[in-house]
Amino acid sequence: MEPKIAVVVQVDLDGRQVRIEVTGAVTENNQRGLCPVIGRARRLVPGIQVVVDLRGAESVEAAAMDLLRWSAEHENPAAGARKVKFLLASPGAAPATSTLEDARPLGLPTMHAAPEAEVTR
Repeated sequence: MEPKIAVVVQVDLDGRQVRIEVTGAVTENNQRGLCPVIGRARRLVPGIQVVVDLRGAESVEAAAMDLLRWSAEHENPAAGARKVKFLLASPGAAPATSTLEDARPLGLPTMHAAPEAEVTR
């Protein structure tokens, strides 16, 4: 049975960025389901930045990445569309875990933790 992928699409409130988060095992076969999602995201707004975040994927086949990049470079995007940005986990790294930065909706300000006070006794 072919491994499955799950996709979550986040659209920035001001329409400047679309983030596509992919989980599961990305293979040469199932990457074909991701190509139309990337294409639609690129056509939402002229000049929109599309980020495909594969850091949470269990695995990403090299052949699948080659096909995704080729498809993104050779599709007919909307006028003024930017290149698609792919985010990959470092080789040998475990899938990324969610952080506060990742969990916040796009377009909202980042929350920073207050610096810890030094305790002296």
